[in-house]
Amino acid sequence: MPELELLRPDHAPALLAFERENRAYFAASIPDRGDDYFHRFDERHRALLAEQEAGLCYFHVLVGTEGEVLGRVNLVDVADGCAELGYRIAERAAGRGLATGAVRTMCGLAADSYGLTTLRAQTTLDNAASQTVLARTGFTVVGETTLDGRPGLSYRREIARP
Repeated sequence: MPELELLRPDHAPALLAFERENRAYFAASIPDRGDDYFHRFDERHRALLAEQEAGLCYFHVLVGTEGEVLGRVNLVDVADGCAELGYRIAERAAGRGLATGAVRTMCGLAADSYGLTTLRAQTTLDNAASQTVLARTGFTVVGETTLDGRPGLSYRREIARP
């Protein structure tokens, strides 16, 4: 079973491979990261680790049995007990419940490890899979939004702390 791991420096090669392999797949339903993301990946990876060290964000990778990255689940803009949840699963791993399981795990980590009480999320209207994951994991629609010029929905979930 894949494991959700807090992002580390040694995840960089597998993470870059994951992003490259799935770029077109992701761009069909979420805004593309752009060429600069790939050209400056190492610099960006170091910056993410610094943000994580400062407690501003928590980046996680879903790692398969061979060390390959199958997905990402991140908490960004952490402040005042809240954070924005974002996730993406590799095309070859989609449809197996990995996103739902990883988001459920992240909700527990958010409360237990990071002391958060509220998570927010967004998805485009044409991303039915993401809408299903959010509904299955206890998020409710709280409004409409626009993501990179595309219509979308905003979600929220209150999470319990131990």
